[in-house]
Amino acid sequence: MADTALEIDDVSKRYGEVVALDSVSFDVRPGELFGFVGSNGAGKTTTMRIALGVLSADAGQVRFGGAPVTHETRSRIGYMPEERGLYPKMKVLDQLVYLAQLHGMTANAAHTSAENWIARLGLKERRTEEVQKLSLGNQQRVQLAAALVHDPVVLVLDEPFSGLDPLAVDVMSQVLREKAATGVPVVFSSHQLDLVQRLCDRVGIIRDGRMVAVGTVPELTASGASRINVSVPSAAPGWASGLPGTTVVAEDGERTVIELAPGTDDQTVLAAALATGPVREFSRQTASLSDLFRNVVTEEKPA
Repeated sequence: MADTALEIDDVSKRYGEVVALDSVSFDVRPGELFGFVGSNGAGKTTTMRIALGVLSADAGQVRFGGAPVTHETRSRIGYMPEERGLYPKMKVLDQLVYLAQLHGMTANAAHTSAENWIARLGLKERRTEEVQKLSLGNQQRVQLAAALVHDPVVLVLDEPFSGLDPLAVDVMSQVLREKAATGVPVVFSSHQLDLVQRLCDRVGIIRDGRMVAVGTVPELTASGASRINVSVPSAAPGWASGLPGTTVVAEDGERTVIELAPGTDDQTVLAAALATGPVREFSRQTASLSDLFRNVVTEEKPA
């Protein structure tokens, strides 16, 4: 099953009159880190649960390697739920060995894999402790180990970075990069958009159960407005007001922040700045994923 894609194809789900998912489609390619983002209640967890077979879709299909996902396929998927799905009174090592065996590993292979992931995720001193006695961050590490212990061919992770300290975030980020480098498709949801922007090859944004954007971060942000930081010590207040295709976002002393509409030439702004006297700074700031997300989720819905 190596080097195969996970495909979510035209998946819909309703709960009575509530449309949870409306023809959601995207794919997670082999060796790709795919960030799945959206506001609370947008449909991220529902999509992931359908991909795992925990929920059934009303329409559409989930495929892996071009074929519909079966029970056998699901046993090879590593899933990390947002709500921790661990047995609180089981010890860390015992739990991981048990879960690995549930996925079909032999006792010896399960034990070896569990010990490897315990060491890799910095849990060696906690291996014989009950999960309920661990900090929330360490419980999150155990949850990731549970998703990885059976050597999955796909990773589906719901808010894997929630509650982690910066060091743990770095460890988890490196683990996900390593799994993707072996050809495993990795999809994870997160509200930490700076982390998604830094880690992911592509990003999908879901809003009210519909996919509204899918692509690389440069592709998604290229169509958005960008900003120019200008420092003009001799300029009079309001010097940039009225320039075509621009909006003055902030003006503080000699520094002015100007937003450019898509297609606006920044040289127009530079010429206007030079006309006021010396220019100490003229730097362009491309829109971030956070900017794009904010615009997408707050824009008015079509009537």
